[in-house]
Amino acid sequence: MAQGILVAAALIGFLPGCASRPTGVLQPVAAAPSANKVEMLVATMRGRSENPGEMFSGERALHPAFAEITVSIPPDEVRKEGEVAWPRRLPPNPATDFATLKAAEVDRPAAEKWLSSSVRRSPDRSVLVFIHGFNNHFEDAVFRFAQIVHDSGARSVPVLATWPSRGSLLAYGYDRESANYTRNAVENLFQYLARDPEVKEVSVLAHSMGNWLALESLRQMAIRNDGLPAKFKNVMLAAPDVDVDVFRSQIADMGRQRPRFTLFVSRDDRALAVSRRVWGNVSRLGAIDPEQSPYKEELAANNIGVIDLTKVKAGDKLHHSKFAESPEIVQLIGTRLSTGQTLTDSRLGLGDHIVAATAGAAQTVGTATALVIAAPVAVVDQHTRQNYAHHVEALVAPSGQAAQSTTGAACSDRSQMGTGSCSR
Repeated sequence: MAQGILVAAALIGFLPGCASRPTGVLQPVAAAPSANKVEMLVATMRGRSENPGEMFSGERALHPAFAEITVSIPPDEVRKEGEVAWPRRLPPNPATDFATLKAAEVDRPAAEKWLSSSVRRSPDRSVLVFIHGFNNHFEDAVFRFAQIVHDSGARSVPVLATWPSRGSLLAYGYDRESANYTRNAVENLFQYLARDPEVKEVSVLAHSMGNWLALESLRQMAIRNDGLPAKFKNVMLAAPDVDVDVFRSQIADMGRQRPRFTLFVSRDDRALAVSRRVWGNVSRLGAIDPEQSPYKEELAANNIGVIDLTKVKAGDKLHHSKFAESPEIVQLIGTRLSTGQTLTDSRLGLGDHIVAATAGAAQTVGTATALVIAAPVAVVDQHTRQNYAHHVEALVAPSGQAAQSTTGAACSDRSQMGTGSCSR
């Protein structure tokens, strides 16, 4: 309880004031013709709620439960990408709010049947597993995952692995132990996906404290199986609330056959700054400076990609959920998953993809915005550094004229990549 009080006291000052929103939003309503929808499978160790509009509580269950949920998302023109449009009153209006069209608890055989059927209909037979973080009610996790799936455009079958979080700033210690409590259940989910011949590829996206659960489950699986399955392609660690020393041992225990790890960090993450004080002033993985030793060398040695979001302005005052609330970043995640690639493995850098996602058909305002976002990415992404000057030149060149630059020409030659002008 003392840790929970410390976390709450430190975080409450950062939270924006807002009116309370209604609870019980998972009570199904009729669909609106103009709305979009996201269908997902849920696997959870949460206990059942007495309120049908909540489905599951923050308490712990003895056995896993499963559900099929369909979330309605309002049209793009009435909602800002990256935001969950919570209803102001019940029942929600699907034309303007996130709403639930279906929320049905199912048994394990029905969950397996839903998964197999959905995977067969998907273009690449892939699955995306999302594991949420601290301070999440069940409905928080459902709506946030629906937002990520929709805004990213990911074609993978969505599977939400949700653990017993009480959704309270005072329950930090309880939530941490609940993450530990759920390790076996998440590992069992991973083992099933590994065995299912219908599933050809698995990606994992975890946020905050959910990264601890994801890493521990993967570690257990690797130890039990003498390695991780080849079909586990991508593991994305967003703002991980994980001790950096513990992460070193978790990665080592997984062995050399590992998925492609991508780490989203932000040195202005205030939630992780508080967590660092709680856990003995040891750096949290999601707040490291990837250009400083020993992190730079260790990340390179373990082939872990890093996306530095420190300068990206998105989300609330905690700066803890940028990966989902920045439209450019969440679109990038979806694009790369849909094409079966890592987030930083192409000749074009991450910043280039952000430019493309933001700028569209060479719109000047969009390009300017994207360049601002891409600038911090260029610090950690070599390919972005090599192409960044070209984007700047394209932006400032007179309309209809090709930009000319000896710097751009020099940087296009791989033999010149080490020059100072190319690395700026």
